[in-house]
Amino acid sequence: MKTRILPFLALLVLSFTSCTDSSTDDLIDSQPIDEITYTSAVKNIIDNNCIQCHGTTPTNGAPMSLTTYENVRDAVLNRGLIDRISRNEGASGAMPLGGPRLPQASINLISQWNSEGLAE
Repeated sequence: MKTRILPFLALLVLSFTSCTDSSTDDLIDSQPIDEITYTSAVKNIIDNNCIQCHGTTPTNGAPMSLTTYENVRDAVLNRGLIDRISRNEGASGAMPLGGPRLPQASINLISQWNSEGLAE
């Protein structure tokens, strides 16, 4: 009986001690995106965070739609979109309105998209 319990206990101890959550390496996608485009990266961020108010028919006081490449490009070039999403949460004019600030990685990606020429 003892010979059956010992391997089981060893396996149990090994399973609890072999896994840790102290590393973020497996949580962060370290694969660089070759070319950042609206379609491959930016559209997903906008759709998941902005469309609720900036839809085809803007709501909640949103002044423009962000449903197309042209809309988002114009917002970056002429309406201060990057400034608005980069403001601290709770700051006047910060977007998304009333929501948590976008993750810095998303803001960086949109900024990089802008600096690389706003490819569609």
